[in-house]
Amino acid sequence: MKTSIVPYLVKRFLRFDKEQPFIFLSALLAFLGISLGVMVLLVAMALMNGFDNEFRKKLTIMNYPLTILPKFYGAVDENLLLSLESEFPKLNFSPYVQSAIMARSGSKLEGGYIFGVDFESEAKVNSVLGEAIQKNEFDKFDVLIGKTLRDEFALSEGDKLMYIFTHVEPGGMSVTPKIKRFNVKGVFDSGLSAYDKAYNYTTLSSLQTMLNLPSNQYSGIHIFSSNPQVDIVKIKEFLPESVVIKGWWEDNVNFFAALELEKASLFIVLMLIILIAAINIISSLLMTVMNRRSEIALLLSLGATPAEIKKVFLYLGIVIGTSGILAGIVLGMSGLWVLSTFDIVHLPKDVYPTASLPLDLSVKDFVFIVFGAFVIVIVSSFYPAKKASEVDILTVLRNE
Repeated sequence: MKTSIVPYLVKRFLRFDKEQPFIFLSALLAFLGISLGVMVLLVAMALMNGFDNEFRKKLTIMNYPLTILPKFYGAVDENLLLSLESEFPKLNFSPYVQSAIMARSGSKLEGGYIFGVDFESEAKVNSVLGEAIQKNEFDKFDVLIGKTLRDEFALSEGDKLMYIFTHVEPGGMSVTPKIKRFNVKGVFDSGLSAYDKAYNYTTLSSLQTMLNLPSNQYSGIHIFSSNPQVDIVKIKEFLPESVVIKGWWEDNVNFFAALELEKASLFIVLMLIILIAAINIISSLLMTVMNRRSEIALLLSLGATPAEIKKVFLYLGIVIGTSGILAGIVLGMSGLWVLSTFDIVHLPKDVYPTASLPLDLSVKDFVFIVFGAFVIVIVSSFYPAKKASEVDILTVLRNE
């Protein structure tokens, strides 16, 4: 009998009691609350991870995985480029010249940067530009602009766009900025409007001519690496003291730290839904204990141990909570499948890096959600189970 009394009582106490319907209703609310909490957590964490990954992917492309820059007294030249290509044949290198500019079309002005690049090399380190220049051949003073700048200035391919360079040259008693009209040859779309508005690309020789730079001198070298955190260490050991190397993440540390903080805050806040549902488990079990005091006392008098009574109510809470967690997992996964399969939510592409909802539920987040919910369920079941095992047999049987 002792081996079967615990599961038997758990099944008995889970049944709907017509005399005490509120006990069952409270347990049902706890089940629904935990299911809802787990489902919302799964969807929310998948969304946070998805947006995090999208931003990382876009920023990696437009900021480049690795970039070599001169120190205050250094220079990046063709000799360094050839040495790097010889030492690291598996990496892709693209030298560039950079200048701050003001783009002008009619009465409109927009600040930004113009990069002089070798488009063939640049296509290997920047996939966004690689797609944009597939069908174009760039001549001197041709320019590739971003989609946001094109829309803002209402430009078309073949139009002229004036650039005012911050690099100045003496003219009589004063200095005047350099001004040059470039031919709009193509448009790129990175999905990040800030970059599409500020970044402009022309040929290497065009910008070297505008800045009076020799053909073998560059502002820096962009590097594509599939594992930049590892390669940056190797390249740093090879570089001379006159130059430095930085990874794309070094310019975005605060941004991704804010995303991680937002994700952690969201996890804690949504976990409160499960905590509130767990309070319903406590109230449901305590009502069951109070309603079944005479049965518990009778069981104890017939030979049931306090440990068995404690297990009954502990298992009762675990059954309610675990079934809620499992239902929440099913609902959450179903919701993620629906959101990823059907275009229910459409995002403005000029605001977000993607037009569809990015979803990516990591195994780590899934384990944290399920484990956290299970811990809350066990903790909330422990107190009512303890109270049930402490029922005073003599007092209950005398009064009831």
